[in-house]
Amino acid sequence: MDRRSAAPWAPAVVALLTVAWLIGGLVLLGWMFALGLEGWADQHSNQGVGADALARKANVALLLLAAEVVVGPVVIAVVARSGLLRRTAAVYLVIALGLGVLAVPVAAGAYRDLAPPPPAPPPPTRCQEHSGGDNRCPGG
Repeated sequence: MDRRSAAPWAPAVVALLTVAWLIGGLVLLGWMFALGLEGWADQHSNQGVGADALARKANVALLLLAAEVVVGPVVIAVVARSGLLRRTAAVYLVIALGLGVLAVPVAAGAYRDLAPPPPAPPPPTRCQEHSGGDNRCPGG
């Protein structure tokens, strides 16, 4: 087993990245709260005229938050591993996996709302002949 000590820069960089990760999450949560207040105000004043635009903004914010929550610890783990902080890297990977399990379904729902599947094709509206002797449309 390799017994080299950690790089002298590693603890400070990991701490700075952790603070940046937490601040980024708080900023995105604040943005989502502001969007919620904007939606509440719109619903009470304009009868929901801008609801679609607000829903789109909220889904974008939710996707960004889900990505930031998972990617942040992964980046910190990579930096910690390159600075020879093995236990710290393992802790951040566990955090990333735990938050990823929670964030993936939320992000999938937000993405589904942003890019809904195309609508089903309409049923045929013209008459189609059926075998059986006559050429009239079924039902009339």
